[in-house]
Amino acid sequence: MYLSHIRAADAARAGTGTDPGGARTRLPATVLALGMVSLVTDASAEMVTAVLPAYLMYGLGVGYLQLGALDGLYTGATALFRLGGGYAADRWGRPKAVAACGYGISAVTKLGFLVVGASAGGVGLLLAADRTGKGIRTAPRDTLITLAAPEAQLGRAFGVHRAMDTAGAMLGPLLAFAVLLAVPGDFGTAFMVSFCLAAAGVLMLAFFVRPDHVPAARSRVRGLRECLASLSAGGTRRVVVAAALLGLTTVGDMFFFVAVQQRLELSPRLLPLLPVGTALVFMTAAVPLGHAADRIGRWRLFLLGHVLLLCGYLLVAAAPTGWSGIPCAAVLLGLHGLFYAATDGVLMAYVGPTVPARVRTTGLAVVQTAQALARAGGAVAFGAAAAFAGLGTAFTAFALALLLAVLGAAALHTPWSSR
Repeated sequence: MYLSHIRAADAARAGTGTDPGGARTRLPATVLALGMVSLVTDASAEMVTAVLPAYLMYGLGVGYLQLGALDGLYTGATALFRLGGGYAADRWGRPKAVAACGYGISAVTKLGFLVVGASAGGVGLLLAADRTGKGIRTAPRDTLITLAAPEAQLGRAFGVHRAMDTAGAMLGPLLAFAVLLAVPGDFGTAFMVSFCLAAAGVLMLAFFVRPDHVPAARSRVRGLRECLASLSAGGTRRVVVAAALLGLTTVGDMFFFVAVQQRLELSPRLLPLLPVGTALVFMTAAVPLGHAADRIGRWRLFLLGHVLLLCGYLLVAAAPTGWSGIPCAAVLLGLHGLFYAATDGVLMAYVGPTVPARVRTTGLAVVQTAQALARAGGAVAFGAAAAFAGLGTAFTAFALALLLAVLGAAALHTPWSSR
């Protein structure tokens, strides 16, 4: 009923961000429904992956070099499928259907964990399949947001969506803990609960998300060459290069959490809880920072987010001995969460309106793919640096590289408009 009420209000205010009196309106029902889909889907995924760094480091005993390679593979596995999903959505004009395919693939993989058992190869294939589903769905989902929300409120819309998405990322580890507390050692039950959540997300997408303002068939791209030409005309290339430069100097999440735990000499038992700290800050800050991006400029805030991350890298490198571990960890996780709140949805909110509607999903996918591949390469490079020079030196080097990348991105692409 609530969703229906918002839909009616959306229809009455089509294309505007304010009501006749000038007050800020509610976000469209499509944005809220997609937020709920992401919430339950991320809860499902994080039930499985929350303990992955601890398992790899302390269960399997992998070193920094191997962890960097695995982190890079996990980060970059979605890249090519992002492009495929984006192009298919534009070619067929059905972003919702392509997104549903991606969500469905990820849901089915949760049942696979009940079959493969302790097989490391089987688990690896399932994780790759889950990342494939994520890659297929991400750009079409973000396109649905850009089509549903007024352009003036895109930062706020993406902020709300990312906040709900992150709430699911926080909920997942807590659910896994609760399930294993209720039935100790029964991972099969945890996997079944994870599947049920993922299936619920697919059903929500099917029944509560509508594909607003999808371009008519006559205006869709006819082939890949035409699609790439349209993207070039839209000036997307400079954004792609800037995002890739920044991604290449970004340390992977698994390494960041491992570094916080080791540099601050925290108990290994706390490692699975560190992502929850980042997620809590991300969830809290995503909406206000998204709204701020609409007011002060989305590209400005995107770069500022990387400056906050740079401060975090310097703090990890210094590992102040005068601080106790928990307070310093709280500061680091706060900077990490603010970085994501200022960059993740903000970049998509900036790029969306700059790309022609007929190739928007592909455009978003190109930016996301460049960023993902760059981050994968950065994760491998950081793993090698940490293996040969140590965590402190590696973070110092990446902090310097990130500073240069921020300056380069600012010089390469400087749109200081309100957008």
